[in-house]
Parts: sequence; C-alpha cells; structure tokens
Amino acid sequence: MRRDGADVGWSLVVPLKPLVRAKSRLSPAAGEEFRPRLALAFALDTVAAALACKDVRDVAVVTDDQRAGERLAALGARIVPDTPARGLNAALVHGAAAIRARRPGAALAALNADLPALRPAELELVLHSASLFPRAFLADAADIGTTLLTATSGVELEPAFGGASRARHLASGAREITAPGVPSVRRDVDTGEDLLAALALGVGPHTALQAPYLAGGAAAGSDTPDGARRPLPPQVRASGA
Repeated sequence: MRRDGADVGWSLVVPLKPLVRAKSRLSPAAGEEFRPRLALAFALDTVAAALACKDVRDVAVVTDDQRAGERLAALGARIVPDTPARGLNAALVHGAAAIRARRPGAALAALNADLPALRPAELELVLHSASLFPRAFLADAADIGTTLLTATSGVELEPAFGGASRARHLASGAREITAPGVPSVRRDVDTGEDLLAALALGVGPHTALQAPYLAGGAAAGSDTPDGARRPLPPQVRASGA
C-alpha cells in the first residue's frame, strides 16, 4: 500500500520456527507432544486469515520446517527457507528481501504466526491505518510485544521483535497503531492464559479442530491460584470476516 493512496496490496512476512521448537511456553498447558500440533494449527489459521484479507497481495512464510512448509504452501503461501538461521529478526529481514527481490516496490508487513483468532476484516483495518505512515506497528494484547510491523514502499522494515518489542519499535520511529476493535490482530498465543483468551475470541478452523484434545486432556484449562483447573470456554467458533 502506497501512502499516495494507490492500492497495490501488502506482502506479508510470517516467521515460523521448526515446530519441534515452537511455542515452548505452551508446554505446561498443552503438553510437550501436543505443542507442535498447536503451533502448526496457529500458523495455518494465521496465514489463511491473512490470505483472505483483501488488502493482502501475498504471504511469504520463512521456515525450515518441511511439514509446516508443505501445509502452508497448500494454502497459497510462498515458503522461504530460513537461510540466515539467526533468529526471528534475521528471518524477517531475509523474508522481506526475498519479497522485494521479486517486487522492489512492495509494501511489507511482518506478522506473527501465532494469531489463531485472526479476522481478515480486522487485519484490513490495521493495514489501512498502517498505510498512512512509513513504518507502523501494532502492540500485542499485553501492550509489551508486537504482533505486526509494516513498512511502505521504499522503506526498510527494521524489525525488533522479541520480548519488550513495543518499546523498541517506538524508539525506532515506527508509529504505533491504536485502531480500536482489532483484538484478533493483537491476540498472540504464548501461554495457556493466552490460548484461553484466543479461544474466547473464536479461533480459526485448524485450531478449533484441536479444541477437543485440549478439553479432554491435560490442557483442559489453566490452573487457578487455588490449584483448581479452569475449563476452556464452552464454545469455539471458527474465525471469519
């Protein structure tokens, strides 16, 4: 998206660790064996929703996981091997370069792979706001991290994801997007509590398929302070526009 208003579509970069290492903080809630399945489901729902957003031209997933790559490619994503293999931000820079090698004027957006409740219409609102600034970002639900970072045509992405990235992106000069009504774009999932919040919003079909396993096993919910098990929300609906 150019700031002159011409709609050329955003190219999204989505980084994804090998599933065996992804979402390690979910192990206490989901179990070590189930965790990779959840990580893949999150990525599938994220990418499917992103591709359904009318302002998104294409999605490049930076990953070395063969299984995830095959499943995401089947959705229509372009798979870019993580050649740098130096962590999240290096993967994003690499993915952005791969996109602009094909389309030098591409407007870029780095998007987390763990947004299972993502709604295309909410992503569209965020991208519209982002188009007004050279670089912009959206904070996560905790107002500590970042779920999306954008750079318009001719501007470098300069990602600083990880931990307290909201402060780093602010310090880098990126404009913070404060559009209301976009909880699905802010709701990343790192912990069992995050997962409960995403399920309450309504997750996409791939994550929803895993809900019976969560409800029936060790991940039936998170522990309350008194040691009781908190159940999952009674309904999980597939996300949509």
